[in-house]
Amino acid sequence: MTRPFAGWIVVCAVFVQLMTSSGLAFYGLAIYLDALTDAEAFSTTSVSLATSMFFVVSGVVGQVVARLLERYDVRLIVTAGGVVSSISLYLLGSVGSVAELYAVYVFFAVGFALVGLIPATTLVTRWFQLRRAAALSIASTGLSVGAFTLSAPASALIDDRGLDEAAPILALIYLVLTIVVVPWLWPSPESRGLEPDGRAREGAAVGATAEGIPYDEAIRTRFFGVLAAAFVLAMGAQVGGLSQLANLGSERIDRATGAAAITALALGSVIGRLVGGILADRLPLIRLATALSIGQGLALIGIGLADSRLALIVIAFLFGTTVGNLLMLQPLITAAGFGVLAYPRIFALLSLIVTAGVAGGPFLLGFLRDQSSYQTSYVVAGFLSFAAAGVFAATRTARPSPETVMG
Repeated sequence: MTRPFAGWIVVCAVFVQLMTSSGLAFYGLAIYLDALTDAEAFSTTSVSLATSMFFVVSGVVGQVVARLLERYDVRLIVTAGGVVSSISLYLLGSVGSVAELYAVYVFFAVGFALVGLIPATTLVTRWFQLRRAAALSIASTGLSVGAFTLSAPASALIDDRGLDEAAPILALIYLVLTIVVVPWLWPSPESRGLEPDGRAREGAAVGATAEGIPYDEAIRTRFFGVLAAAFVLAMGAQVGGLSQLANLGSERIDRATGAAAITALALGSVIGRLVGGILADRLPLIRLATALSIGQGLALIGIGLADSRLALIVIAFLFGTTVGNLLMLQPLITAAGFGVLAYPRIFALLSLIVTAGVAGGPFLLGFLRDQSSYQTSYVVAGFLSFAAAGVFAATRTARPSPETVMG
């Protein structure tokens, strides 16, 4: 009887890993923003700045994580991330000042980096070549599933018990779900006597040299610079819109609408990502990223103009179909353009640069809301996404790349 390829077991474990980190951290930040601005009387700007700090710190720590992945077993790194994140969530329930909030978010960001996209996408990239898009789409769907399996219940729990009582429960859930999958996060196919996609090694030495462009050469290409600029704009608009969505729904209609919008966004992300995984195997990745950025811009403007519960939920769903796919394309384009030789460090540097957008987006939209309105915030975010589409299109002339990237 043929044994299943171990890489698919890794994909399932990564799915749960990302489901946990996104549901209780990435998407959870929008829920915590709403709770903190309501119960603790923090301003939207101050909590938005804490969210921005979270992403800056996680991007910086990601550089360290990338180097650790070259030296240590990924299972040790993810375990440490689960412990740090759960402690942070526990402490979040007792913050009483802006300084304490910022300190907890910095600690939380360290855990998020250790357990998040860099180790997760590095694992999938190591295990798959021919079916990488499909494997990444399945694994990264955990990011979206986490929103309605963890973020929505977390929001209900906070509504029922308050953040102070809900935080310890959420911390325990985070720790258990992370630790339970660690044994199946095998670091590479070579560690199991296999090659990517399940081919037997047939006597080849374990740990053979990976193919790709060296780190120092890759980061000096014009393609890398233009790609980074495109994702700064796209992810800044995306994360800014996502982080404020629950608060917008709560302010414009009611808290239940804000939570429902997050759930709709997550559902759209799940469906969109699975479809996107199929399209990414068939279409040039840069063209796909360009089209998705345009769609994201239209959805963000729609959210800003929505004035009813139904309209907001429907448009949030459409926004979600772009959210998951743009996030998935970042590691796919990186691996297709530069190979796996130095993937962790190249992707980590790209992620750090993109942090300028990821961190700036929530603060920008929160600031514009305090100065004007959420309508202004989301219209500006929409035009940032349109700008990203233009920069993505410019990467087509930046450097020669594999056909799967450029088309």
